[in-house]
Amino acid sequence: MGNQLDRITHLNYSELPTGDPSGLEKDELRVGVAYFFSDEEEEAVDERTPSDCGFGKDHSPVEEQEEEAEGGGPFTVSEVEYSAFCAQECIFSKLRGNEDLDVYAAPTLLAMCKPGDVLELLSAAQPPHWAVCEHDGRVIHLHKGEIRRDGLLDVCGGRHGRIANSRYRYRPLPADLVVQNAAGHVGLRSEETCWTNSESFAAWCRFGKREFKAGGEAHSAEQQYFLKVHLSGSGVHTLVFRSLEDMIRERRRVDASGILKELSLVNVGKE
Repeated sequence: MGNQLDRITHLNYSELPTGDPSGLEKDELRVGVAYFFSDEEEEAVDERTPSDCGFGKDHSPVEEQEEEAEGGGPFTVSEVEYSAFCAQECIFSKLRGNEDLDVYAAPTLLAMCKPGDVLELLSAAQPPHWAVCEHDGRVIHLHKGEIRRDGLLDVCGGRHGRIANSRYRYRPLPADLVVQNAAGHVGLRSEETCWTNSESFAAWCRFGKREFKAGGEAHSAEQQYFLKVHLSGSGVHTLVFRSLEDMIRERRRVDASGILKELSLVNVGKE
């Protein structure tokens, strides 16, 4: 079934929106050094939770006094912004000037989301945790090497979040198929799955593209992914990768640490 879905939904990049939300031009596409990671490093950084077991109270990037003053949101948080490209097509955008990046408290988010939505939960000094909204307040997500079904309020554990359906620019599957993709993998553990982080799993459920799986695409000299990291006060840096999975893992590492690896970036100047 998975391979069949891959064939059906493996879209040509010419079908993607061609609008560039950050003004990437051809002369900016410079060759850099791709950065590769081990699964061990990703597990250590990605799937941490507030208490490192279960879903306890977490430190949200939203200030407590702001939450008390405004209730369920929306709230604004300070984040690194990105845009990503393959074959000069924009495939990912997280730019405040082009989209709504506000976050909401868990009860408000629960009232907003519907089955098939992809959720992004934020917490301090960790990469965002992604989950697929199911029914009756439940989500399906990759957590600590296992694909689980849990209540959204339990998973949030004090974190704020948002609906991230449009973060990737691929054509989504119907909502019922997104839920079916996620539900069909509940209970599987790391040795039985093809994903190394919660984002790749949730994105695969929504888009069905094999590129979101670890080792899901063949490497070639022609196939390159360009991640533009928009750092406040230091311009835009472009990182070059040979697979979508490698690009996702580096971006999540930057989200967790706020630090770029010098060998993996090419400075393309200030905007």
